[in-house]
Amino acid sequence: MRFEEYLKEYPVIAILRGIVPDEVAEVCDVLYENGVRLLEIPLNSKDAVKSIEIASKHTEGRQLVGAGTVLTPQEVRIVAAAGGRFIISPNTDPAVIRETVALNMISIPGFLTPTEAFTAVAAGADYLKLFPAGNFGVEYIKAIKAVIQKPILAVGGVDALNISEFMEVCAGAGVGGAIYKPGTSIADIARNTAAICSAVKQ
Repeated sequence: MRFEEYLKEYPVIAILRGIVPDEVAEVCDVLYENGVRLLEIPLNSKDAVKSIEIASKHTEGRQLVGAGTVLTPQEVRIVAAAGGRFIISPNTDPAVIRETVALNMISIPGFLTPTEAFTAVAAGADYLKLFPAGNFGVEYIKAIKAVIQKPILAVGGVDALNISEFMEVCAGAGVGGAIYKPGTSIADIARNTAAICSAVKQ
């Protein structure tokens, strides 16, 4: 199944910042059981590439795994070799976007201003990640959408209390600490994900 179809099925990307290889399989399983189909492993996590490899193999055919905090074209190639299927960045770098597109991966660069958004679109981005969304809110996204046609994902400060508002104007959201952070138990990950799911469906 393609990224777009998974996002429509459940419009949340779980950001697994700080995850380590030994816990990847179990975390992927509990997220899948609670509806999450898209998993982001940021490259500034310890042994991130190994975790991406494990997650990609473990979830093949049921979830898609990508990398976050991707800053260079070389990192895009490393993620592709590890089995990652989408690339998320905190910034707008045309070289990273073009390399992602060239490798037939989904490109999701971060932006804040209209200029950055237009730069990302011109370079071939598939989605735009507004970061940090929680600091700017829904009204800012509405204003951006008046001139930007690409689907926008809200990332940064999104949780069960505000995700339903973002879903009114966004194609999806990336959720990190409200679902997972290092040390979170499997039971708590399940509860957190269920709370996000319930809020999305409101």
